[in-house]
Amino acid sequence: MSYTHKPTVIESIAEKLHLIPDLHAENGGAKPLRAAEEGAEISCPPPAQWDNWVEYDSKSWPERKTNEYMLVPTACFNCEAGCGLLAYVDKQTMEIRKLTGNPYHPASRGRNCAKGPATLNQIQDTDRVLYPMKRAGKRGDGKWERVSWDSVLDDIAGRMRKAIMEGRNNEISYHVGRPGHDGFMEWILRAWNVDGHNSHTNVCSSGARFGYAIWEGFDRPSPDHANAKFILLVSAHLESGHYFNPHSQRIIEARMKGAKLAVLDPRLSNTASMSDYWMPSYPGTEPAVLLAMAKVIIDEGLYNRTYLENWVNWQEYLQAEYPGTPVTFENFIEGLKKEYAHYTPEYASKESGVEASMIVEIARRIGEAGSQFSTHVWRSASSGNLGGWAVSRTLHFLNVLTGSVGTPGGTSPSAWNKFKPHVHAEPKPQTFWNPLHLPDEYPLAHFEMSFLLPHFLKEGRGKLDVYFTRVFNPVWTYPDGFSWIEALEDESKIGLHAALTPTWSETAYFADYVLPMGHSAERHDLLSYETHAGKWLAFRQPVLRTALRRMGKPVTHTWEANPGEVWEEDEFWIELTWRIDPDGSLGIRQYCMSPYRPGEKITIEEYYRYIFEHTAGLPEKAAQEGLSPFDYMQKYGAFEVESNVYSVNEKAVPQADLDGASVQPQSGLIVKNGKAVGVEVAGRSCTGFPTPSKKQEFYSETMVDWKWPEYRLPGYIKSHIHEETMDHRNGEFVLVPTFRLPVLIHSRSGNAKWLAEIAHRNPVWINADDGAALGIANGDLIRVNTDIGFFVNRAWVTEGIRPGVVACSHHIGRWRREQDPEGNRWATNRVNISKEGKGKWKMRVEESIQPYESSDADSSRIFWSDGGVHQNITFPVHPDPISGMHCWHQKVRIEKAHDGDLYGDVFVDTDRSFQIYREWLDMTRPAPGPGGLRRPLWLNRPFRPDEKTYYIA
Repeated sequence: MSYTHKPTVIESIAEKLHLIPDLHAENGGAKPLRAAEEGAEISCPPPAQWDNWVEYDSKSWPERKTNEYMLVPTACFNCEAGCGLLAYVDKQTMEIRKLTGNPYHPASRGRNCAKGPATLNQIQDTDRVLYPMKRAGKRGDGKWERVSWDSVLDDIAGRMRKAIMEGRNNEISYHVGRPGHDGFMEWILRAWNVDGHNSHTNVCSSGARFGYAIWEGFDRPSPDHANAKFILLVSAHLESGHYFNPHSQRIIEARMKGAKLAVLDPRLSNTASMSDYWMPSYPGTEPAVLLAMAKVIIDEGLYNRTYLENWVNWQEYLQAEYPGTPVTFENFIEGLKKEYAHYTPEYASKESGVEASMIVEIARRIGEAGSQFSTHVWRSASSGNLGGWAVSRTLHFLNVLTGSVGTPGGTSPSAWNKFKPHVHAEPKPQTFWNPLHLPDEYPLAHFEMSFLLPHFLKEGRGKLDVYFTRVFNPVWTYPDGFSWIEALEDESKIGLHAALTPTWSETAYFADYVLPMGHSAERHDLLSYETHAGKWLAFRQPVLRTALRRMGKPVTHTWEANPGEVWEEDEFWIELTWRIDPDGSLGIRQYCMSPYRPGEKITIEEYYRYIFEHTAGLPEKAAQEGLSPFDYMQKYGAFEVESNVYSVNEKAVPQADLDGASVQPQSGLIVKNGKAVGVEVAGRSCTGFPTPSKKQEFYSETMVDWKWPEYRLPGYIKSHIHEETMDHRNGEFVLVPTFRLPVLIHSRSGNAKWLAEIAHRNPVWINADDGAALGIANGDLIRVNTDIGFFVNRAWVTEGIRPGVVACSHHIGRWRREQDPEGNRWATNRVNISKEGKGKWKMRVEESIQPYESSDADSSRIFWSDGGVHQNITFPVHPDPISGMHCWHQKVRIEKAHDGDLYGDVFVDTDRSFQIYREWLDMTRPAPGPGGLRRPLWLNRPFRPDEKTYYIA
C-alpha cells in the first residue's frame, strides 16, 4: 500500500516562501522513484532489490540526495542471541553505512536491540586494532610492533608442531569467551588431537546447566514462550540475558494473548516492572520458593499424571528409597508429599521474603496452565550461589510436574532446537584429557574450570606452551583479575600468549601477539540457538567480501576486504592448521583438504558450501530460486531447518537398534550390546532422553554414585551468602554483581559510542531503609569490602531493590594504563596499577572519560566523564564443588569511604585470594567414581574425547 504525505500548513507556507525545497511537487519532474523514496509502508527492501537499493541520505536534508546501496545479511555478535542484521554497503565508497534487522532471520525476525545497529560503531572505531601486533618489550610493558600474518602463522605453527611431536598436546590451549559459531573449533582441535577447549561457561551458566543436565541430559532450556499461558522467569529476561531479543518478542506476544508473567528477582528490573507477579526473593532462596510451588501442585493434584507416569524414573526412586514398598504410581505421589512436606509456602516465605499467598497463587496459575507453562533461567540465581544449580533443578521440577516438557507453550531441551552442522572431514575424538581444564576434583563440572587456571598454574599442575585467548578478557571479566595478571606475566607458566581480538583489552595488554579479528560484519560463522520451538541456522558473513564477490571482484582472504588487515578466526585456523603439518606426516593436514579439489587446501567458502549442501531442506529451498545452497545463504543469511519442534523424546527407536535388543521389565529400558538405545513407554519404543533411565530423572543415581547422595532429589541448598551468615549491624550485605544493563555486552561494548553514551556508570544499588540505617545518601562514596580487598563506588539509594541486598552491574569499569595503546576510549578510565608488597595490588583512576580528537567528530563531543568501577577484580573465586560454577554473589561489608579514598579505587590481596581458592577446593569430592571413571560417561562435556580418557590410569 502506497502512502503520500499530506503537507502541513507550516510546510506549505515554508515551501511557497522557498525556505525549504518543494518536497511535494509531483516527483519534482525527476525520474520515477522507488517505493522507499515514495514513502511506501515497507519494513524492509525486497530481496530482489538488495543488489541495487536506492534511498535518500538522511544527513543531506534539505538537499534530496540519494545513495545507492548493496544490502548484505549477516548476524550480530554483540551477545549470544545471534540476531539477524542487514548491512547497507555504499556502492560508491564500499563502506557500511548502517545495519538494520534481517526479516528473514527466523529468531529475531527483523528486530534488533540497541546492540545490533551499534555494530557500526565497532567497525568504525578509530582505536581498533587493524594489523597483527607483536610485543617489543617485556610482557605487559605496552611496547608493540607491527608484523605480518605470515610471520605470526609460521612462529605459532612451528611452536605447536614441536609440542605435538613431543607429546605435549595438553600444553596447547584455546580459551574462548563468546564462541559465536557452531562446530568449527571442534573440527580444528580434534584435527590437532588436542583437548584444548577452555571456555567461559563456568563464570556464566554452568550452575543452570548442571541443574538441567542431571534431570534430562540436556543442559539448557528452550522455552516456547509464544504459546505459553504462564511464564516464570528467574531473571531479567525481557531486557537482557541469553537470547533475550527473540525471547522477549515471544513473551510479549504471549502476554498479548492473555499469558501471565511471574519474575523472581531481588531487583525491580525492567522485566520485573512488566510482570504480573514480582517476587523479590533473597538471593539463593529461589529453590525454597520453587519447591513450595511444587508442594502446592502435588498436594492439590494439579500435576500431569500421564507425563509423570510415563516419563519420570519414579520406579527407580521407590526401589531405592522405599525398598519392599509396592512400586505403584500412587506410592510415588505419597513419597513426593513426604519429601516436600517441609516446603510449605510459609517456610519459603520466611526464607525468601516472598509472600506465602503469592507463592500459592502462582503455583495454582502454573497448574492451570498445565503443559503451556514456559520457564527460563540462565545465569541469575543459578550463577550467584553455592548450590545455584538447585535453582534450575527445582525450576525444571515444575515443568516436569505439569508435563510442560517439550510441549507447545512449554519448555524443551535446547538441543531439540539447535542445528548441528556436518563437516566434510570429521576427525576422531582427541586421545587426551586435559586436567588443567577438567581436573579430577570436579568430575561433574559443567564445564571447564577456566577461572581457576591461574591457581592451577600457581600450584604447578602444568604449564601452557601456546595459549590462545579469543573474544576473551579474563583480567577484566573474571573474578580475581590480578591473579590473572600474575599468571600472564609469568613466561615460565605461559610460554606464548596470542590474543585474537577486535580491540585492545585488559587481557590483550599481557599478550605476545595481538591478532585483529573481525566484528560481526567482518567474519564467517555458522550459528544456531534455542530461541523458540524451531530449528534454524544463520550465516554470519564478512559483508564487504560478499559485496565484492557479487560485484565480480572476489578476494582470496577476508582480510583483503576488511579494514587494515583485520582477519577472521575461521581462515586463520585453517591456515595455521595447514602450516602445523606442512608435509602431512602428523596426520593433521588431511582434515583441511578441499572436498572439491583433492589434495589442495580448503577455502572458507568451500567449508561452508559443503555444510549447506548437506543441510536438510536447504538445497531444495535454494533450487526453488535457482540458487546454490551457498548462494542462498549469502543472499538471505538464514534458513529455518524445522518448525514446530515438540516431543522429540517420543521419536521411535530405529528398527536397526531394536533388532537384537531386549526390554528391561521394570524400567522399560531397551538395551542392546550392554547400552540403552531407548525406552518403552505406553507400548511404544521411544528414543527418550540422554539419561541413564532415558527418562526425566527425579531420582539421580549419579549423585549417589559420585559421592553426593544428599542431593539425589531436587532440593534446596543454602547459599554461601545465606541470611544466616550476615551481620547487618556491621554493614554486611549480599552483593549481586551479575545483572546486565540492556545496552552493554560484558567487555565488548567499550568501543561502541552509542552504547557508551546511553550507559556509562555502575553505582551500587542499596535499599532506602538500608541506606538510612548506614547514614548513606544517594551519590555518597562508599567502600565495598570483599573477602580479598575493596572497591570504592557511589551509592544509588532506591526502593528498586529489596532490603539486605546491594547490587552493581558488571559491564562497566573498563581501564587502560599509561603505557597501553589507546583503545575503547568511549568507556575506559586511565589507571595506575601499583604493588604494595607481595600480592598486594592497588588500582587508582588517573583520568576518567574525556573528549579526544580523532577522525570521528563525535569523539570530541563526549559529554560524560564517568567510566564506572571495576568490581569483578575484587572478588575471590568461589567454585561450586559440584557444578564447578563460580558463585558470583559476594558477602560484602558496606561503609562510607575512608579519608583518601577516591572514586574507582581498587585494592586486592592475591595471597588471600589463593587461600580462599584452597578453602573452596577442600569442599570437593574428587574422582574416581564407579569403575575408576573421572566423569560419568553419560554426562555431556564439550569436545568429548575418546572414551578411554575417561578412566583414571
